[in-house]
Amino acid sequence: MIRHSDQKQNNMNIHPTALIDDRAELHDSVEVGPYSIIESGVIIGANSRIESGVRIFQDTHLGENNRVCHGAVLGCEPQDLGFTPEKSRPLLIGNNNHFKEGVNISRGVKTEGGTQIGDHNYFMCGFHAGHDSRLGNHNVFGPNSTLAGHVELGDHIFISGLVAVHQFCFIGDYAMIAGCAKVVKDIPPYVTCDGNPARIIGLNSIGLRRAGISAANRSAIKQAYKTLYHADLNTSQALAVLKQGARAPETDEIIDFFEKSDRGVTAHR
Repeated sequence: MIRHSDQKQNNMNIHPTALIDDRAELHDSVEVGPYSIIESGVIIGANSRIESGVRIFQDTHLGENNRVCHGAVLGCEPQDLGFTPEKSRPLLIGNNNHFKEGVNISRGVKTEGGTQIGDHNYFMCGFHAGHDSRLGNHNVFGPNSTLAGHVELGDHIFISGLVAVHQFCFIGDYAMIAGCAKVVKDIPPYVTCDGNPARIIGLNSIGLRRAGISAANRSAIKQAYKTLYHADLNTSQALAVLKQGARAPETDEIIDFFEKSDRGVTAHR
């Protein structure tokens, strides 16, 4: 049963109009703003801030130092025609994430771990992530960008506004996707993509420099993609060439990404 938070009247961090279920677990330092609703089974860690008009559905777990802005919805029912309540899986959120106004993230339905979000992610207004997605750490999501169900992201990715990502796509570390792009295949690490459908247009050079990746390793990344896309080799042949001799860690990550891709990797423009 959702109830008024007047039973927590000794906690000055909770607004009297907030509705918090008896079975929700909030750290004493959590702030809850006016007219927010927190359901049964929700867990919210220390120093998190839930602002006004937020709805956090059942079995959503947030770690520490998260901020959830006005009108955000976390852990809502999956937008899946086959969903029934007994299939529900959790939404698991790490630490230090920032959810801006109107963000909407579905809980899981088809995988045991449900929908999962790592640490230090920034979600701009209107962002949506579908059920059973896996989002890593230090990612930025532009306004009204959308991930379908079962999308998997690595770390340090920048997704610009109005980007749409097809279900089951995998996006590698340090990728950057330009605004309004339509992603229908896997996007490998360290690249920049644009277009409808998205195509690789180059390396995320600025992101790599800001990340402190050395000039030598940036050169290795560039050489790896020259081999994959511009050496007149098929993918298997190019990967065999890349495996020869000593390699940078980033080259190994590129090889591993291509070998594990199920949907196929995005082509070069």
